[in-house]
Amino acid sequence: MDCLVCHDTTGTYKKFPTDCGHPAYKEKVFAGKKVFKPVDLRKVAQNVGPTSRRSCGVCHFFSGGGDGVKRGDMNTALLAPTKELDVHMDAKGLNFSCTTCHTTFAHKIDGRNYRTPAPGRRNLALPKDDGHRVRCESCHGTAPHKNRAKLNHHTRRVACETCHVPLYGRGKPTKIWWDWSTAGKFGKDHKLIVQKDRMGKPIYHTKKGSMKWAKDVVPEYFWYNGTIAYTLVTDKIPDDQRPVWLNRPLGSPDDPESRIFPFKVHRGKQPFDPVNRTMVIPKLFGKKGSGAFWAEFDWLKAAEAGMREAGAPFSGKLEFVETRYHLPLAHMVPPKEQALKCQDCHVRQGGRLQAITGVYIPGRDMFSSIDDTGWVIAGLALAVVMLHGTIRFLSAGRKRG
Repeated sequence: MDCLVCHDTTGTYKKFPTDCGHPAYKEKVFAGKKVFKPVDLRKVAQNVGPTSRRSCGVCHFFSGGGDGVKRGDMNTALLAPTKELDVHMDAKGLNFSCTTCHTTFAHKIDGRNYRTPAPGRRNLALPKDDGHRVRCESCHGTAPHKNRAKLNHHTRRVACETCHVPLYGRGKPTKIWWDWSTAGKFGKDHKLIVQKDRMGKPIYHTKKGSMKWAKDVVPEYFWYNGTIAYTLVTDKIPDDQRPVWLNRPLGSPDDPESRIFPFKVHRGKQPFDPVNRTMVIPKLFGKKGSGAFWAEFDWLKAAEAGMREAGAPFSGKLEFVETRYHLPLAHMVPPKEQALKCQDCHVRQGGRLQAITGVYIPGRDMFSSIDDTGWVIAGLALAVVMLHGTIRFLSAGRKRG
């Protein structure tokens, strides 16, 4: 990363993939086919400017190795979206840039999920708050629903995004499954195999294994306080933890800062050391003889080389385990008419919040004592109404007589 990555406005500042962060200073060819022209650094330096959706999206839309691979709520459809896709970034409407919400002070960008809770404080972004605007409440307040007190009551334990980001993988598909264990198969004459689905997305690649893609996917929901814990290469994975959660949303129903939040869960299979019980960092890219998988297609060599370069112990044994990676969803907000309805969650079976524990959800949960009490109260109320009506009827009859 350098200043020009974010502040180039010409669109010509591109890094050469294997030059450790340097652009091409002379014409170079990558992987035998892609030509990188030399960057006119003088022109780029004379045309620096504010960041834009494009400069942010160069990295974030393509995180994971391609358009929409990693993030379920960001892809190149956000470069010029319609209101239907995103009411905030609507190119003909509000036309927000990324930094409209992700405010930045001294190059510290609001909205990260590592140590500092991503959403920040739940209040209006007044001048006294230094303009931090990354939460929905920064603009909409804590009671955004006019004349809908019950909905406003929900915002204490249900994040705005839960109802207002009803689907992910919108505009373009996102990757939902990635099985590295199947990589390394070749076709005739030892040629790479590349198979694509009807959306034009790869479902098998010799270098990367098997993949699945999807559009308009229903999120999964977890208690979330804005912080995510990550599994490190030194962390021992318990024998009973399968699949392995590579990261974990932190939060619980007992935490007042936690709310129910929507996530994309990226599933797959990755290398694992069964002796040390740690995840493995394989070396993928490199020359033949370096142990790189994409050069030799030997997982054991790739694991040994990768862990050695990472400075982490490796037992020499290798397996593949199923993994999960959780990504919070906060972008691609459609018009309010497309928000979730009551029946999406408050149903006995098949509701959105079926897996949420630690809280009573009317319509989903049933307790006989509560139900019996409710029926008794309803019966008493009916009896009182009927008694009142009978008395009124009889008294009216006596007056007429």
